[in-house]
Order: sequence, then structure tokens, then C-alpha cells
Amino acid sequence: MIQARGLVQTFHTGRGKNTKEVRAVDGVDLDVHEGEVVGFLGPNGAGKTTTLRMLTTLLRPTAGTATVAGHDVVTESVQVRRSIGYVSQVGATFSGAYAGDEVVDHGMLYGMSRADAVRRGQELFAQLQLDGLWKRMPKNMSGGQKRRLDVVMGLIHDPRLVFLDEPTTGLDPQARANLWEHIQGLRTRLGATVFLTTHYLDEADVLADRIVIIDQGRIVASDTSDNLKAQVAGDLVDLEVAADDQVAVAAARLGALVHGAGGVDGVETDGHHVRARVQRAGRVVPGLLRDLDNAGVELDSIEVIRPTLDDVFLSLTGRSLRDADSADAPNQPEEVLA
Repeated sequence: MIQARGLVQTFHTGRGKNTKEVRAVDGVDLDVHEGEVVGFLGPNGAGKTTTLRMLTTLLRPTAGTATVAGHDVVTESVQVRRSIGYVSQVGATFSGAYAGDEVVDHGMLYGMSRADAVRRGQELFAQLQLDGLWKRMPKNMSGGQKRRLDVVMGLIHDPRLVFLDEPTTGLDPQARANLWEHIQGLRTRLGATVFLTTHYLDEADVLADRIVIIDQGRIVASDTSDNLKAQVAGDLVDLEVAADDQVAVAAARLGALVHGAGGVDGVETDGHHVRARVQRAGRVVPGLLRDLDNAGVELDSIEVIRPTLDDVFLSLTGRSLRDADSADAPNQPEEVLA
């Protein structure tokens, strides 16, 4: 459904002698198969949004090739646009128009008859729990309702492939959970392929069949969430001991699980907390507790934390997925393909 090879996007910042080339996307290879839900992750500045704009024909690639729904994004941009649904982060509805009118007009722009657009729009309103809102203006809707309306706009023409750009940004937890159900239904009920960009790690974990991680313009990982987590070296065991003089003893006992007797490499201490990553922690923690008890170590708490997607990214790149200090592709020109 999506195939990209060597995709590159460069921008220029500054003027004159201060001009600097920024390679926002640096040779991306990407495959998305029909029926997949793919989560596209990366911190701000990683090239995530720039890649999405190239795949949706909003930005011409500097180099490389990409086909979307069987069409080249440069030479067949019109066919690409007719084949995809795109739900942008900022939304696409006019706040002062009736929701139903917006949806019907959008469908007619795709060549649908008014009658077909009305029928399809009302079906989607029912499926996305927007019943009774056909004659309501978006400015009078809740945040969750407006985002579901954006999804209706993206689906009105029955696209084979749907791009969702940060679909739940700004929503409260209840609205996010509700929209998750509808995103899952895009494939189960409608048979769509979904390409989802998000900053929310739990969102990708729940929704995506496969996760693609981009950093500094390059794909650094692509696999299922479980397989990516398995690459991290074990579960994090966090011991909180009761007294200062017990920290060293606890560190030695925990280190023995990682490196054998006398090994403390990889064991971190922070006040009364002693931490290390341990393979198959669930199997060995009971024995560790007995060992600590025999050594006279009293624990205030113990926590075993399974690896997260943020741990995966940290292990791959040395920084957190939650790092949002920079902006994605600064000073990007608003180039749109004809």
C-alpha cells in the first residue's frame, strides 16, 4: 500500500552566507502492507511530519521514490489524493458551517454525487457516534466530536488508505479512549489500511500492528511493539531499601542476578533506590527476595517494570521519544505539488 525507497527531503535555513542545508528526511525506506495499522513514531524534529507530507503529496521529495496506493507521489499525485484519506492534526472543517454540509461538499470534491455523499456521510456519522450532529456547527461541538468529524471527512470517499496525523492531540483521556475505538474500527469494520503518526506511546502500543520509529531523518526500527520491547535488556527491577547501610548489600545481590556473584555493573543507586535490568525478572524476583531477607535487607517497596516503547527508543538512539525540544524541519517552505 505504501512503498518508499531512499526518500530524502532537504530544506535551507538562513540567508546568504548563513544559509544552511537541513536534511529533515535522510534516505527513508518504508513498506506498509494492505490492511495494516502502522504507528509512525519519533520526537519532534525526527522527520515524521515531513515524511507524512511527502507521502500525501503535500511536499515534493528532494530525492528518492514513493508509491502510495499504487501511484507515484510525484508523477501521479492526483491519483494518490483520490485514493487516500488524510486527517490532519489541525483539522479541516469550517467552524461556521453545518457539519453535514461540510461532509457532503467534501465528498462532492471527490466526484461523489450529492445523494451518495449524504448517504455515506450519514452512515459514517452513525458509525462514529455523531448521531444528531448533522445540523450542528463544529464550533459548537466538543473536542472529541470535532476530531471524529475530521475522521468522517477523511473517510467520506471510501479511501483504501487513511493517514491520521496526531489524531488525539489535545483531547481529554475519555475522548482519546473513545477515538481509539473508532480508529481500531477503521480496519475491522471498514477494511482500511491506517498510517498513524502520534506522540503518545500508549496510543501506538494499543492501536498499531507494527511500529516504525524515525530519528534524525532515518528509520531506526520497524517491528511489532512486543518484539521491539524484547530488544531491551530485561525488565527494570527497582528496590527501595529501608536504611542507608543496606544499599550496598542490595546492589550486590541485585548485581549477582545480572552478572553473577560480585558483579554490580549496570546497577544504579539513587538514595535508597537500587535499580537494574534483569532478564525474566518475574522468574527470579522470588529468589532475590529470599536472598535479601537472609542478608537482613528490609525493603520498603519493590517494583518490576516491563520495557516500554520509550525504553526501546532510548536504547536505540540514546534519547527519549518524549524529547520534544526541537521543531520538525524548521523553516519548511509551503511547497504543494500541482
